Amino acid sequence: MEQTPGQGQADAEGPLSGIVVLDLSRALSGPHAAMMLGDQGARVIKVEERVSGDQTRSWGPFVRGDQNDQDVSTYFLSCNRNKESITLDLKSEEGRATLRSLVRRADVLVENFRPGVLDRLGLDAATVSELNPRLVLLSISGFGHDGPEGQRPGYDQIAQGEGGLMSVTGSGPGDEQRVGVAISDVLAGMYGAFGVVSALVERDRTGRGQVVRTSLLASVVGVHAFQGTRWTVAGEVPQPVGNHHPTIAPYGLFRCKDGGVQIACGTDAHWRDLCDVLGLDPAAEDMGSGHIRVARRDRLVQILEEALSAWTAQDVLRALETAGVPAGRVRNLSEVYTWEQTLSQGLLVGVDHPQLGPITLPGPPLRFFSRTESGESEVTRRHHASPPMLDEHGAQIRTWLEELVD
Repeated sequence: MEQTPGQGQADAEGPLSGIVVLDLSRALSGPHAAMMLGDQGARVIKVEERVSGDQTRSWGPFVRGDQNDQDVSTYFLSCNRNKESITLDLKSEEGRATLRSLVRRADVLVENFRPGVLDRLGLDAATVSELNPRLVLLSISGFGHDGPEGQRPGYDQIAQGEGGLMSVTGSGPGDEQRVGVAISDVLAGMYGAFGVVSALVERDRTGRGQVVRTSLLASVVGVHAFQGTRWTVAGEVPQPVGNHHPTIAPYGLFRCKDGGVQIACGTDAHWRDLCDVLGLDPAAEDMGSGHIRVARRDRLVQILEEALSAWTAQDVLRALETAGVPAGRVRNLSEVYTWEQTLSQGLLVGVDHPQLGPITLPGPPLRFFSRTESGESEVTRRHHASPPMLDEHGAQIRTWLEELVD
């Protein structure tokens, strides 16, 4: 799809440059998927309600810039970089006509309405296919688009509980806890973006778009990993075990003289090296076997923390690094975002917000390199556009649509 200069996307470089994404979603799952596509160069046009816009614009915490007295949601900033904003009244014929024009010109449409809402907007499957047979439609719901509970509204905390994630997270049985971020929304967005890219590859072969569907429930079940096969294959119902791995030991958070350290012995060799550092006998109390260590985890933790009580966190981490035993700190976010390793990976990006001025955002987690005869050359996108103000690009987008008609 043809793009125009000055579209609010900073630089349009990236593997998805030339792709137009129509983002009808709100909150987190759909916006995260659309942002991932925008990060890789797609032009993302975010359609918002006229008065309030995306509901996350009203979710705190807020910051206030120097340009005027309007508060800006940091929640909104987290999932809407590299997008343009246009407001439409989708209850009016004018708004729906503009929406249909955008659908005709888009490569991808992202929505996370409850099942049936898109049909009521006049974008049922038959209409979308007639308007744009090449369109890839990503549809994200709470619990799936069909089935006995497909109409349930979905929010992250509900999905974490219903999808079993909370049942394996927490200090122990009876103390189930949610993951500290809206993980089902973020995962649904990630799965959705992957589905979109897969469907675009398929479109190159067939010339036709597809409908890609996922849900908060599916995203949580999709990351059960070994906890899922513990039930489906071994018949075990996993329970939370706090800051320790349920099937590997020692693998968790341990107290030393001045705080905690994380130690992960993924192999018996790691265990022996850990014992060598701490002056322990790796075969004592039958701890030489991995499954015995798991079965006697409480005693194992006691033994290790007694030995670690003579060590500072800094000293033990330095010794374990020398020994080749995987270990680390528990950093708060201020420490993560000032850590040289984080900075070296390009995980922070600077943007110029129209109200706040220069701000720093958590950035895309992907890096790209071209291979040449002389080695690798990084081609990761370096310049990103700020999350937009409400309707910031409305006039520009309408002009673009009119030019295409002409």
